[in-house]
Amino acid sequence: MPLLCVSDLRKAYGDVSAVDGVSFSADEGELLCLLGPSGCGKTTMLRVLAGLDEPDSGTITFDGREINHLPPQQRDFGLMFQDLALFPHMDVFSNVAFGLRMQKLPSSQVEKRVEELLALVELGDYSHRKVHELSGGERQRVALVRSLAPAPKLLMFDEPLGSLDRALRESLQSQVHKILKEVGLTSIYVTHDRDEAFTMADRLIFMNHGQIIQTGSPEETISAPADGFVARTLGFKNILAGVVLEDGPMLKLDCPIGVISANKRPGINTPRGSVQTILIDEKAVSVSNDSANEINSFQGVITERVFRGYHYELRVKINGGELYCHAPLESREVPSEINQPVSICVDAPSIRFLDSDE
Repeated sequence: MPLLCVSDLRKAYGDVSAVDGVSFSADEGELLCLLGPSGCGKTTMLRVLAGLDEPDSGTITFDGREINHLPPQQRDFGLMFQDLALFPHMDVFSNVAFGLRMQKLPSSQVEKRVEELLALVELGDYSHRKVHELSGGERQRVALVRSLAPAPKLLMFDEPLGSLDRALRESLQSQVHKILKEVGLTSIYVTHDRDEAFTMADRLIFMNHGQIIQTGSPEETISAPADGFVARTLGFKNILAGVVLEDGPMLKLDCPIGVISANKRPGINTPRGSVQTILIDEKAVSVSNDSANEINSFQGVITERVFRGYHYELRVKINGGELYCHAPLESREVPSEINQPVSICVDAPSIRFLDSDE
């Protein structure tokens, strides 16, 4: 049995459905990531799970017991927000010890627990530092162990690293993931950042408009996004709608960039005249000076050229649409200026079909 079961949960504020029929589960020790844009219902979901807001309907079961009407203090859940809410008038030790003292534990036990936790995040010598004397990353680690100190049964994070710079955020993502796995704590992590979700999660839950669109491991979702929304959330840019001109093992679709050929996916219905959504990975689009006789070759104009460290990302206007592609740094076929003509080829077997997200 999963440790946490959420079934058909609903929460509305007036006419707005913040959580709309959501169901999912979490196994003991599993780290879930709720991924989606601002306003999709992620934070509301955490608040309902924590008991800060009561659901309109549906059930929350934890460790075999329904907890819908339990007050927050009886759920033994931890919740860490982006603003951290550290106590500025207390030193590091007192911040971490706060929850333990609320449990009325003996002083010797509190001291031992705090020392163990600060050592876990490599802040053993920081016990008597004031909060304002800490760096952003140090404050994040103090907030984390303060959340861990009372030994919650479930720990939830609401974009706790969102205010940090990229390098520090990436470093802390790995540290937090390592710590959560070491202590074996079931966790739910809210983010809108794909790379952060990939680093943190055993399983991703994509939310939009209060509903779950897709669940799966990072590897499963990146290889088979359910629809255009999930694909865009994962960072894919070439998502096109096309009308089927010819049905068969090799489809021909009329897309904004022109007529494109794609291998038909087994099990999907693609009658002539139907509208299909396709995904073209940027890595499946190549620049070629000798593409006149190749399938899926197009002529376009570069409208944007961005250096991405190990390659250039090109945005190419083709007829009434556009495609993004990656070009090697050493490529001699890529013009060095924008507004230059370029030949583009799309690998037909790499084209994937998606469910419509309209």
